[in-house]
Amino acid sequence: MTVRLRRVFEFDADPEDIWSFIADPANRAEAISVVAKYDLDRKSTAATWHIELPIPLVSTTTTVETRDVSRNPPEHVKFIGKSNVLRVSGEHTIEPTDTGANLINEFIVDGRVPGVEQFFKRNLDTELSNLESALRHEVEWVLAIACPCQIVTDDSYLGVMTGGENWRV
Repeated sequence: MTVRLRRVFEFDADPEDIWSFIADPANRAEAISVVAKYDLDRKSTAATWHIELPIPLVSTTTTVETRDVSRNPPEHVKFIGKSNVLRVSGEHTIEPTDTGANLINEFIVDGRVPGVEQFFKRNLDTELSNLESALRHEVEWVLAIACPCQIVTDDSYLGVMTGGENWRV
C-alpha cells in the first residue's frame, strides 16, 4: 500500500524566503520527527536520513538515501529517498500570490515492510505539519529581522526600573 498526501500552505512571505528554506535538504530532514539524525553531502543535494520508526518489524535505525531529482529555483524541488524499509518522494512547488506565496507539498511513501504504510497513514499529516511549523518559524524570523520596530512616543508607556529611574519601554 502506498500513502499519498497533498497539502497547501499559504504564506504572507516572499517566495524567495520560502525557497531558501524548502530547497535545503537539512531543513527538510530536521522537520521530520522520525529522522533521528542526518548526514549531508554538501557537494550535491544528497542526504542520508537515519530514521527510527516505532513499528515492531523495524527495531533499529534505518538509513534512507535521499537526493533531489528535480530543481527549478525558486519554484520547485522534488526529492526521492530509498531504503530497504521504504521509498519516499516529496515535491514542493512555490506559487506566488498577491500577498506572498503558496507552498504545494506532495508526498508519497511506499512501505517495504509491514507496518510502514500504517505508520505513515496515521502520521504523515503530522509530519507535514511539523514541516509547516518549521517553515513558518523561519519565515517569521526573517520578517522580524527585515521589519524595524515601531517606536512608541506616547508618555503613557513610561515604566519604572530599579533605582527609581524612569525608562521608556
